[in-house]
Amino acid sequence: MELRHLRYFIAVAEEENVTRAAERLHVSQPPLSRQIHDLEEELGLPLFDRTGKSLQLNAAGKVFLVEARAVLERAAQALQTVQALSDDHQQVIDVGYAPSLSVQILPQILRVFEQTQPLVRVRLHDLSSGEMQQGLRDGSLQAAFLALPRKPQRGDLSYARLQSHPVCVAMPAHHPLAKKRKITLSELFTHRLIGYNRQDYAEYHQWLETLSRPTQKKAVLAEEYDSMTSLITAIESGRGVALVSKSLSCFSGPRLQYRPLSPAPEPFHVAIAWREKGLKKSTRALISAAQSVAE
Repeated sequence: MELRHLRYFIAVAEEENVTRAAERLHVSQPPLSRQIHDLEEELGLPLFDRTGKSLQLNAAGKVFLVEARAVLERAAQALQTVQALSDDHQQVIDVGYAPSLSVQILPQILRVFEQTQPLVRVRLHDLSSGEMQQGLRDGSLQAAFLALPRKPQRGDLSYARLQSHPVCVAMPAHHPLAKKRKITLSELFTHRLIGYNRQDYAEYHQWLETLSRPTQKKAVLAEEYDSMTSLITAIESGRGVALVSKSLSCFSGPRLQYRPLSPAPEPFHVAIAWREKGLKKSTRALISAAQSVAE
């Protein structure tokens, strides 16, 4: 039994006439009649009551009609699923992310995205801002969740702001600054300052320079680290204090203390970035999911 037998049977059952069914299927009448007879022989029982040129379903035929329609519907669904795995439907998208900034919003975005794109798998890459921007440009990443650049380059990458986090001073619990409710930059610069390295986080260093300019003191990092986890470890061990996003507390927990700056500078803005050229439907769906969560 083949799917065409089921299609032929359904057409004859609905038309109740072989001639009309043949016209509907664009086949000649004799082969269609043979196909119906072959089907009945394979099943071992008749499916129609035949009266002259008219055919009416008998009890067995009515049951088989329901099952035949269900089989064809399931076959169509299977075909759509397989076609969705073709190159025209991107099934794996590579996405960069900054854990300390996206920790709160990214899980929500991925849940919404999975509901709308269940066949698409998101492959996450923990990268620095520079690595993410390069990945978007060379096509190794389709999207990225990162700190919104202070001055995005026009015509290069597209950005959509999603969430904001206040700037804080991170320190170990025993540090003298932990006794204060707020910290000024002048107070901060009297203590050993550490942070992210310049090679991977150039924008972080540019931001520090801009932030410290009103104090007429240059923010000098005593030590630099290439990842969030190494920076947390260094702060906890007493290597220094760092200017970070308050969202870092989601990873450090009670191991570190956080105090806001006074006056409060502009917060860190989390954004989703992408390159418009060659944008896939699945990536557009991820952008839509991110923007819907951020609303």
